[in-house]
Amino acid sequence: MNQGTSAPLKTTPLSERHRALGARMVPFAGWDMPVEYAGLSQEHLAVRTRAGLFDVTHMGQAELAGRNALAAVQWFSSNDASRLKVGQAHYSALTTPAGTFVDDMLVYRFADDHFLLVLNASNVDKDVAWIAEQCRRFEVSVVDTSARYALIAIQGPLARQVLQRVTNIDLSAIKNYWFAHGEVAGARGTLSRTGYTGEDGYEVFVPPQQAVRVWDALLEAGQDDGVVPAGLGARDTLRLEAAMRLYGNDIDDTTTLLDADLEWIVGWNKGDFVGRAALAEQKARGVESRLVGFEMVDRAIARHGCPVLIDGAAAGRVTSGTQTPFLKKAIGMAYIPVGHAGIGTEFDVDIRGRLTRARVVPLPFYKRPRG
Repeated sequence: MNQGTSAPLKTTPLSERHRALGARMVPFAGWDMPVEYAGLSQEHLAVRTRAGLFDVTHMGQAELAGRNALAAVQWFSSNDASRLKVGQAHYSALTTPAGTFVDDMLVYRFADDHFLLVLNASNVDKDVAWIAEQCRRFEVSVVDTSARYALIAIQGPLARQVLQRVTNIDLSAIKNYWFAHGEVAGARGTLSRTGYTGEDGYEVFVPPQQAVRVWDALLEAGQDDGVVPAGLGARDTLRLEAAMRLYGNDIDDTTTLLDADLEWIVGWNKGDFVGRAALAEQKARGVESRLVGFEMVDRAIARHGCPVLIDGAAAGRVTSGTQTPFLKKAIGMAYIPVGHAGIGTEFDVDIRGRLTRARVVPLPFYKRPRG
């Protein structure tokens, strides 16, 4: 979780609020961010059972608009953006010619010819430069608009009823991965029914100067419902329970979309795009290793980077792992050869020189109750 940097850390508009709430702050992707407040487990359980409030302003945004905007998005991203209606978003990837990840992202269709991209904090400069280079053939300008937005997420089964108290937008009309514009706590904003926790919830885009007002209003509106501020630590354990990939751990520029078991974000029928040929070739020959979920059989916690062994030979690596507060078991994800990736298959993980047993299980580990 600690991704330090020698450069001065950036701060979000909510930095003083985090400190006043007792947050433990850490360097993350060049930002000074809250990793926990009352404790990771308590915050994790609050999101699973009530709701939690996250400052995710460190995430980056880029926008492109113009008559060739759709053609450009179709070229540099993997998913089929032509299927997006205005007011809809989807998960996608920026792909290299080798079919690996420049980054993963959310794509929002603001208008027929206007798109917003939400990017990982550590990759914003790299991503915007990559996108701009890819867009040269379309004569489309790409603008880093990260400074225009503060981003606050409210996640959990009570998220809708709490957020509805401070917005004039009818939240019941917003389906998953759709968004709407309106007022939130008196600020003009955009509400997106998205998140990174596996729970129902919303991400709220507002001008940075309005972030404190919105944050305070949401905490006050949720006080009687037990809504708590939550840090990056809980966000990470929550997303792992939901098997959401983390760039730099589970996916990067050495792993393809097929390796990561994310073929569902490949728009095979949309025409050519960066990396399509490499992905099609890999699909035809078959992947050699694949990202799988596992539970520990032995009493141990496998962390990022732990070697995976099959029959005593090195065979892969753990990409993410933790002891989950809600499921109360040690889980993780790892790349292993496809021949050993079947549900129920067991393998060894080297944890500081000790071999411990793990078993492949279905993903995601956690699915929120419907209804």
